[in-house]
Amino acid sequence: MTDAELLDEKKKLKDSKVLHATLIGFMAGILIFGVVSWSLSSQKHVGFFIPMLIPVLFIYKMIKNSKKNTELEEVLKERRLD
Repeated sequence: MTDAELLDEKKKLKDSKVLHATLIGFMAGILIFGVVSWSLSSQKHVGFFIPMLIPVLFIYKMIKNSKKNTELEEVLKERRLD
């Protein structure tokens, strides 16, 4: 890749990081709200936690995907394009 292409990817990476951080915060809020509402309810069914796994899976995938971007960051540091 050329330096210009790498700088474009860097801009996309920055936007992606902001979006992922926002989505992770939103999903964590949903998870916390669900756990708190379950703990305050009079009927405590364990089956309620099954839908709460969905935000956990999304958070896991976003964190795992963000680790793939470290290769691009290393190339940017090698070429001193930070």
